[in-house]
Order: sequence, then structure tokens, then C-alpha cells
Amino acid sequence: MGLSEIQARIAKAEAEAGREQGSVKLIAVSKVQPAERVEAVLREGHRLFGENYVQEAQGKWPAWREEFPGCEVHMIGPLQSNKAKLAVDLFEAIHTLDRPSLGKKLANLAQARGASPDLFIQVNTGCEPQKAGVLPDDLDAFVADMRGKDLPVVGLMCIPPESEDPAPHFAMLGEMAARNGLEGLSMGMSSDFEKAIAAGATHVRVGSAIFGARDYS
Repeated sequence: MGLSEIQARIAKAEAEAGREQGSVKLIAVSKVQPAERVEAVLREGHRLFGENYVQEAQGKWPAWREEFPGCEVHMIGPLQSNKAKLAVDLFEAIHTLDRPSLGKKLANLAQARGASPDLFIQVNTGCEPQKAGVLPDDLDAFVADMRGKDLPVVGLMCIPPESEDPAPHFAMLGEMAARNGLEGLSMGMSSDFEKAIAAGATHVRVGSAIFGARDYS
């Protein structure tokens, strides 16, 4: 499929939703992709990427940032508290703030550094027991708690259940964000980003549709 086709589909979805062109940011998910595929997308001029693993990002992005100025890398995978210190130095934004203990750790690091990446709170909209994220009923209190720690919470993130229509989950996330005065909505992936844009997504996360299928071997 490739970068330009995804960009064209995003522009079309923005237009159909009556949204301003360029209002949706495309996070190119480069986790586990061969270096040459990522470099090809960098050479096309794209500068916003998503990574799932702190160590993997640490191994490749410092060099790419030097070669391709203006890169922004967002953490979109689960963040272990013991990797938080590395993460706040590596990423411009973290999309997976999902528990009080991680919030406390990030707040301590922000105090020490005098700065913090932008933070999105991950919401488990499907209340799936195996999935990370704050439960919808707990979200308002969690947002207030994180704001009380002076953390820069800019939005919410969700990954809807695979077996369900994502649209109601996107709508729910939008309502929760509006209720809490949050503008960022990180939602939508390769298979459903048009629906996410229709529901107000500000960031969509697309990997294999840009880079090709991942090889985990």
C-alpha cells in the first residue's frame, strides 16, 4: 500500500468528516520493521513514528534523528515502570499511561527533568481482562489524579476489541475526552482508521499498511 496511499486515504476521510485537511496526524508504526523500510519512509519526508518497545527504539532512533532532523517518536506499546526513565528521554509522547504507579513514576521523572513527554491515557473501552488500560468508569478520577501530579495529559488512547465494531468505542473515547477537556484522541489502526477519523481521531497509528507485513521471526 505505502505511505502516499495512506496519506491520501486520511485526507479523503478528513474531507468526508468535514474536518480540516492535516488535522489528523499519521503515526507510522515502525516497530519490528527492517531498517531499510523505515529509512525509505523517512526519505519520503515522513517524520512521525510509533514504537512499542523501549529498547528497540533506543537502538535505532538516536542515529536516525541525526540523519533525518525533525523526527518525532511516540511510545505506543505498554510501558513497564522500570523502563520509564529511558522512555521519557527517548519519546516526544507516550500513549500508554494506564495505571497510577506509572503515573507516579512519570511525575517523579518530570520533576527531576523539568520536562515530560506529552501523555495520552490508555482506556480499556471494551473492559477486556487481558488488555491494559484504565476502565471507563475509573477514567475521570484517573485524569484528575494525573493532573494533580502536574503531568501533561493531552488526550486518550484506545484499542477496541478485535471482534467488535470499533465505531462505538471511538465514539465513547471521544465523549470521555470532551468531558475531561482533552483534545487528543489516539485511535484507529490500519484496518479502521477511517472510522476513527470520522469519530474525531487526532492521531492514527498505521504500520503494516505503510511498511508491509511484519516478520516476527
